[in-house]
Amino acid sequence: MQLTLIRHGETFWNKERRVQGITDIELSETGIDQARKLALSLKDCPLDSIHSSPLKRALQTAEIINRFHGKKIEIHPGLMEMDQGDFEGLTFKELLACEKEFLGRWIADPESVRMPRGESLAELQKRAWPPIEKLMAAGQNALVVSHNFTIATILCRLRNIRLSEFRSTCVDNASRTHILIEKGEVHIEALNDSRHLKESPAA
Repeated sequence: MQLTLIRHGETFWNKERRVQGITDIELSETGIDQARKLALSLKDCPLDSIHSSPLKRALQTAEIINRFHGKKIEIHPGLMEMDQGDFEGLTFKELLACEKEFLGRWIADPESVRMPRGESLAELQKRAWPPIEKLMAAGQNALVVSHNFTIATILCRLRNIRLSEFRSTCVDNASRTHILIEKGEVHIEALNDSRHLKESPAA
């Protein structure tokens, strides 16, 4: 089976460099254009099913991709972004100014850190993995639209690496990650592919 992991297009909070977790932010105009380019790059990809986080930015991206496929988009709450708790909406500059101690722990050992009144990477992975496991059991070609931290924890599980190494699996807005799964073996064919965004604007 082919599993394609998609990160949603840009939002205004991405552009403003704000911490964005479960807050339901829509795509920006740039994000919509990115999703259109992404959709064009995937229009000939054979898909049996399309799955999405319920957050608007992911669902909008999935809907734009689905214009070429006409599938029923299946929504999975487990694919939502990590709950950033007290940090939701803060700019990275504000976070750096007021949470240096926390950020030091996050940089040093992200696997054991929990966002204040939010989630940890382990909690995120625990809820995000079951939908992926079901797709793998079905063995059909599936496309999943989700979020940076969520995709990172999924990729950690697929690659059999610790969550402390999640930064090696982070992905950009409107990127594609293609994974071939055969006889229980996982082959990552493309990680964080965003070449389609450099192409001329979509019509």
